[in-house]
Amino acid sequence: MILRRATFTGAASLACAALVLSAAPPATASTSAAPVKVGDVQKAMEDLVKTGHVVGAIGEVYVDGKRVGRGSAGSRLLDGKGGAIPSTARYRIGSQTKTMTAAVALQLVKEGKLRLEDKLSAVLPEVAEKDLVERADEITVRNLIQLTSGIPDYIGPDTSDPTRNYRPADLLAASRKNARPVEVGTFNYSNTNYILLGMIVEKLSGRSLAAELNRRLFAPLGMRQTYLPTKASEGIKGPHGHGYAPDATGTMRDVDKINATTMLGAGGVISTAREMSVFQRAFRQGKILPASLTKVITDPPPGMPPLPPGGPCAGKPEFAPGGGGSAPGFTAATLTSSDGRLQFAVSLTLAMDDAERGAVPPRITNALKSLFCPTK
Repeated sequence: MILRRATFTGAASLACAALVLSAAPPATASTSAAPVKVGDVQKAMEDLVKTGHVVGAIGEVYVDGKRVGRGSAGSRLLDGKGGAIPSTARYRIGSQTKTMTAAVALQLVKEGKLRLEDKLSAVLPEVAEKDLVERADEITVRNLIQLTSGIPDYIGPDTSDPTRNYRPADLLAASRKNARPVEVGTFNYSNTNYILLGMIVEKLSGRSLAAELNRRLFAPLGMRQTYLPTKASEGIKGPHGHGYAPDATGTMRDVDKINATTMLGAGGVISTAREMSVFQRAFRQGKILPASLTKVITDPPPGMPPLPPGGPCAGKPEFAPGGGGSAPGFTAATLTSSDGRLQFAVSLTLAMDDAERGAVPPRITNALKSLFCPTK
């Protein structure tokens, strides 16, 4: 399994050109701010399915918290089987979970229970004592959040049993077998950082990460359909799309039953388009963290170039970079405007290998452009 963040930086600077919208009139949301015209979300989903190897696509668009468009194309199962996926269905959000895990850790910082410069060996002494993390006495909480710890990823053969309930310590032990890819302080994408952040949250709160996510984020924001599964066999509740990936023979196999205990705070949350829009609106509008702590998540880490916000078309609206997650069988994204007014939440279930999956984010960028760049 490869769990990664899907980035959509191309959306920041591409100007609109020759984009064809549906003949249906665009939706308009009137608010105290400037009204926003949105293209045909149903057509955008149909176009995504037509790009190839997309089993199903669902998406919704929100303006100032109000849904102004939705769409569903393709099918729940491969080869057109299983009927349509409701646009309200739950789906895996992948590495979008990391923002939630970081937000809870930073709330602990705000409350004075944790400091950004605290060393990992001081907060979780057991990982140093059991040699589960190399150089734990040099790595800070800030390094974990910003992916600059240099800790190797844990994903691989040692964490591939679909039925085993892995403990976080098991994932750290798998990571420890891999060579350090970079020095402390250098950016390197590794899910292990967020397994450790989840462990820190659990130790300081005395509750499971799933319970803290619910207590601090999901319940206050009214995200009643959102949850973090914690057992290997625990999957997506209710009707939903299934993703597929090739086995050793090249045959597409249903990978809907991803082992939840290998994802956790790095990418395990399951949600809906509406509730991901609720979360991103609150996050961008400063309702979850103060601006100084939000920047710890949104600003590029040292040594990384800035990702300037921009619009999918020339001028406004401006969309924040990033905002996606991906694993075998799916890619999901919540693209949000920098001011938190607009969200385009989309989930694609796929039938492709990992290499092909890397080409999916530009397709979602094109869908974003079709929705917010009306032609004259």
